Amino acid sequence: MNTLTLSKKHVGFVLGAVLALFVGSLMFVGVQNVSAQALGADDLFGGTLSGDDFAGEAGLSSGDLTTTIGGIIRVALGFLGVIAVVIILLGGFKWMTAGGNDEKVKDAKKLIFSGIIGLVIVLSAYAIASFVIDSIITATGGGSTATESA
Repeated sequence: MNTLTLSKKHVGFVLGAVLALFVGSLMFVGVQNVSAQALGADDLFGGTLSGDDFAGEAGLSSGDLTTTIGGIIRVALGFLGVIAVVIILLGGFKWMTAGGNDEKVKDAKKLIFSGIIGLVIVLSAYAIASFVIDSIITATGGGSTATESA
């Protein structure tokens, strides 16, 4: 097994782990601190609560849609930024362990350059997304902007 194939497996493993962390963390977006309470027969789905009251009790009506979407976009772009930094660090590690091999140094420089380009793209996407979300909130007459709620 040559070193090129082995390094591609490591890069794939690292990217897969980061992707798994990203998908796993999406489950915790908007999770609030809750405590258990005893429910009576009237508190369940067939109880006396109306649809709006039930949504309020479940915590579903606490925020508007644009703020929620803005939060999801911020989390996604944050993880993409982390991936770009990991790629830069991986390139630096490959450069430090190249041992003077010009081909390995060239590959490491490509990784570092790719990571920097990815970081610039993520930062640009964040700026554009913040502008668009703020513009939508302003145009629809929403109270707080996405950047104010951060």
